[in-house]
Amino acid sequence: MADERQAALDKALKKIEKDFGKGSIMRMGDDTKTQILTVPSGSLALDVALGVGGYPRGRIVEIYGPESSGKTTVALHAVAEVQKRGGTAAYIDAENALDPAYATALGVDIDNLLLSQPDTGEQGLQIADALVSSGAVDIVVVDSVAALVPRAEIEGEMGDAHVGLQARLMSQALRKLSGTINKTKTIALFINQIREKVGVMFGNPEVTPGGRALKFYSTIRLEVRRAEQIKNGTDVIGNRTRIKVVKNKVAPPFKKAEVDIMYGHGISQTGELLDMAVEKDIVDKSGSWYSYGEDRIGQGRENAKQYLADHPDMMAEVNRRVRVAYGVADEDETTTTAKDKDAKTTDKKADQADSAAKSADKSTVKQTSLATDTPKDTTPGAKVIQPKTHK
Repeated sequence: MADERQAALDKALKKIEKDFGKGSIMRMGDDTKTQILTVPSGSLALDVALGVGGYPRGRIVEIYGPESSGKTTVALHAVAEVQKRGGTAAYIDAENALDPAYATALGVDIDNLLLSQPDTGEQGLQIADALVSSGAVDIVVVDSVAALVPRAEIEGEMGDAHVGLQARLMSQALRKLSGTINKTKTIALFINQIREKVGVMFGNPEVTPGGRALKFYSTIRLEVRRAEQIKNGTDVIGNRTRIKVVKNKVAPPFKKAEVDIMYGHGISQTGELLDMAVEKDIVDKSGSWYSYGEDRIGQGRENAKQYLADHPDMMAEVNRRVRVAYGVADEDETTTTAKDKDAKTTDKKADQADSAAKSADKSTVKQTSLATDTPKDTTPGAKVIQPKTHK
């Protein structure tokens, strides 16, 4: 009975692969495709909070929050990380608010960035679909969902009621995009705003525009909010920003990351590195003084950040130790480890081949000596059995 069921299953699997192509169905343990490929977010603290070391490829990510909270900054850092690794990035600027100078300061290669400023929501989503379907784009950013205005609303008059148009548009687009995004391993990053429901007495009145479809299709949802201002004397030079992972399908959710977003510079790498090093006792904090080993690196957080920025060797060492402590491997180290592993495997195979060759030589010598010592069998029908050798 069990053999019949297995035979029927094998027959069904073969038919599915014949009709829909190889890889259309598989066992989870058969292939390494279950491994999650990621791209760093540009923030070490956020990579740790995401649980997999960055944004997963082939998935949909939503970033939402109040105005001027840092949503676009977080998205542009992701674009910069993709470009650093030789990838292609596209930015659909539905808000018509992208600042090229600020994007350049964050590390974005503006000359090679694909930029679109669509007239309607349908046009913007069609452009996104075309880019994703090409398979040649690594990340597509849509800024923002709230600005994807349906064509009927643009062509209509002020005051006309258009109930549910945007929600239906997003639902249709995501149904079409989700499968293509997964196949092409493109990161689709949607920036969204927040609105408030009227008449909510209990609970959170905040809601994101565009309906519920994006919430369901998103693998990761990030909530970005300003926590406090960063001041240098009386001058405000940045914001302390809290990023909360409110949904995560690839790792445990509800983790938080706090980063410094400095005006004109984006996320401060030294700030988050210093905080994470203090948390893991790599950098000692006594009162307002910060120390690394026997070196005092500054009084006050801003001075300690500046000291690390001025001493790149120390910063690199602290960065390496922090990554080890949090279990986030550096890309260079990962590449080196992979190369070493491949080299070791190659050497091992070569050694095995050499030892096999030596064994074969010994067997040949032994048989040769036996052949000379022992008289040859001339009996009719006698067979000479050669020793088995493994290639």
